Amino acid sequence: MVFMIETNWFQQKLQHPSLSLNRALHLLHEFKTCNPKMQSVSIDRTQPRWVPPPFNIVKMNTDTTRDDSGCFGLGFVVASFGLGCAMQAEFSHVVLETDSQVLAHHFHAKSYSDYYFGGEMAEIVLMLILCLSAGAMIGVRSEDPYLFFTWNVTYGTVSPLGVPQQVILINDQLPGPVINSTSNNNLVINVFNNLDEPFLLTWSGVQQRKNSWQEGMLGTNCPIPPGTNFTYQFQVKDQIGSFLYYPSTALHRAGGGFGGLHINSRLLIPVPYPDPEDDYTVIVNDWYTKSHKILRNYLDSGRSIGRPEGVLINGKTAKGDGKDEPLFTMKPGKTYKYRICNAGLKTSINFRIQGHTMKLVEMEGSHVMQNVYDSLDVHVGQCLSVLVTANQEPKDYYMVASTRFIKTVLTGKGIIRYSNGKGPASPELPEAPVGWAWSLNQFRSFRWNLTASAARPNPQGSYHYGSINITRTIKLVNSVSRAGGKLRYAINGISHTDTETPLKLAEYYGISEKVFKYDTIQDNPPAKIDKIVTQPNVLNMTFRNFVEIIFENHEKTMQSWHLDGYSFFAVAVEPGTWTPEKRKNYNLLDAVSRTTVQVFPKSWAAIFLTFDNAGMWNLRSELWEKTYLGQQLYASVLSPARSLRDEYNIPDTALLCGLVKDLPKPHLTAFKLAYHHPTIYNAPSWVLITEGDQVALSL
Repeated sequence: MVFMIETNWFQQKLQHPSLSLNRALHLLHEFKTCNPKMQSVSIDRTQPRWVPPPFNIVKMNTDTTRDDSGCFGLGFVVASFGLGCAMQAEFSHVVLETDSQVLAHHFHAKSYSDYYFGGEMAEIVLMLILCLSAGAMIGVRSEDPYLFFTWNVTYGTVSPLGVPQQVILINDQLPGPVINSTSNNNLVINVFNNLDEPFLLTWSGVQQRKNSWQEGMLGTNCPIPPGTNFTYQFQVKDQIGSFLYYPSTALHRAGGGFGGLHINSRLLIPVPYPDPEDDYTVIVNDWYTKSHKILRNYLDSGRSIGRPEGVLINGKTAKGDGKDEPLFTMKPGKTYKYRICNAGLKTSINFRIQGHTMKLVEMEGSHVMQNVYDSLDVHVGQCLSVLVTANQEPKDYYMVASTRFIKTVLTGKGIIRYSNGKGPASPELPEAPVGWAWSLNQFRSFRWNLTASAARPNPQGSYHYGSINITRTIKLVNSVSRAGGKLRYAINGISHTDTETPLKLAEYYGISEKVFKYDTIQDNPPAKIDKIVTQPNVLNMTFRNFVEIIFENHEKTMQSWHLDGYSFFAVAVEPGTWTPEKRKNYNLLDAVSRTTVQVFPKSWAAIFLTFDNAGMWNLRSELWEKTYLGQQLYASVLSPARSLRDEYNIPDTALLCGLVKDLPKPHLTAFKLAYHHPTIYNAPSWVLITEGDQVALSL
């Protein structure tokens, strides 16, 4: 007997839930008519679930048909008394308004291998069960919360350093709005680009599990054209911590458009410190009085953007004339959480609070050992959280942010005011540390809190990264070239250039050979790189391999590296050059899991990670001048099964450009057949089909 399923049927819009149930009942009765020996199957309309047949055929649980992406399940079950197989399809973008309105779905197919069905009779019976609206409604009630944002990106004129200049605002704010979310929340951010240039935002530190479609880099996404909008939709799955968002296009970051992104722990997960009185966001950054367009023209002409002209704290700096409004207010005796992020272009910043110490509690998604510091170096792209107690004389105090590792120290200030304060802040500012040896020693003091739980109940230290065998070592050396009067930055001799067709789209559409080549750099670069080549830089990474990456900085300036899609263990940062013998100095117990690591001049850093997140992921210098001029690459991580279990399909709302602009979206569907015998489970290979194909089940 052969039953044909048209996958085009998945494209239909299902109607009101009661109509869907009627259609399901009709199909079941049709199969019962064709198979007289089939026992009765019923739907209990008083309960939002299916009642399975009264015999040992079906294992079904519609409550679990919703996966991590917020998609619901449509289950096709084909079963018999001696042989069984099961398929499940997935649909996303569920629109469930009221009972009187249409329930619309769009389908992508997916399969699960853990559905097994069996029986005892030899007669083959075919049954089709559609877990439609009932399962969907269950999923709606149990789904992780959605947070909705509408952002208008515009130009504006402000004077953060006393000089009127054009900046980039989000909802008329600089920095932009703070996203305050909780682990597993679904974020829906509708971005309206009212600039005169294409625009993208990237969500630095958000891992985008299975979903590099939302990463917001030019290698994964087409930019949002002027005068249009695009909606990012992603889940902050199994993460906590303090992160940043910022523009990834056309040096827009120099004009603003950045802000804080918080992911709080769920209530059922204990946090290793008492709840603070309040939670404050502090965005520090170096700043230029020239517009982003002028700075971009410098880079395009082969010049550097030079040194910054000031430092801002939340988009401004206190003048110290007695008229400054406070950025934050503290009540005497209370403890506050400050999330501090460096959103600058190229300068490390030391942060300190006049008269107060800071207890470090979190770094880029990891709870850390709670050491107390007078000041903290925050390198470009990095975020951390501290606790500050208002235990001093009630008056105003300065928070101070000053540049590090450049000849002329620039300082920004902001006011913290005690709620019952009666005096101005002292003009005497706390001194900043000198030299990078101090900063290196501070890095060595950072330790992972092994007993604290992060996004999940299990302790962070239950993951023993130091006992995993390394399967690949990649050494990345950053370099600079001024050949032909053009400034370029490179990794292992390759200076990346963005392509008109994003790399991820080219790979997904099967036309990567027309856009880029894989593995243009070696894992171990030559000792001397004579020439820098400008081309797309893409590394092919084996799915789920445990990899060691070495960053070597041969230059006299600071470096800061960030990897999208992952957190990694920063096991060492040391002066000199790396050799395999240096592994004996690695921290294999409690290195902090984070997303950004600094490398000091003439030094190296080592990180460990498992490439278990399928997608196309950007690895870049956070010094945006270097990123813009080529010091970045992409890691292509493909699941061998090409399964929706490992990576989501391209969203229907994805923008298309370049060579794929007018091509239909090639949604892959993956069905897995699982045959059940009394004592043997056998799962054959995946069967890949595309929309419009037919799936033939021969029983």
